[in-house]
Amino acid sequence: QVQLVESGGGLVQPGGSLRLSCVASGVGSSVSITRMGWYRVPPGEQRELVAHISNSGSIDYADSVKGRFTISGDNANNAVYLQMDDLKPEDTAIYFCTMGIGTPGIYEYEHWGQGTQVTVSS
Repeated sequence: QVQLVESGGGLVQPGGSLRLSCVASGVGSSVSITRMGWYRVPPGEQRELVAHISNSGSIDYADSVKGRFTISGDNANNAVYLQMDDLKPEDTAIYFCTMGIGTPGIYEYEHWGQGTQVTVSS
């Protein structure tokens, strides 16, 4: 019932910028978004953390994106964003958003979007 949809991916030259959006639908009023994050899967590689916001509000970034990417959340609108600046070819990947949704202190189910392609190439 809950669906996460990413948008904002595309083809960009090195040094360019993209802003990814992820909006969740079907989130009932009786549940909460406990955490939000972005992961990516580079071609032929395993999934890796890009950025994450915990339920306490703390933010973590992968070392490879620190200083270039910024994650922000909008719980009121069930959305999470990823501003990506100074993109590099190694940032090429399918980007997935994730949200923990449930009843605080009771349970949490992790939802994933279908992914959006980001290609950084000259």
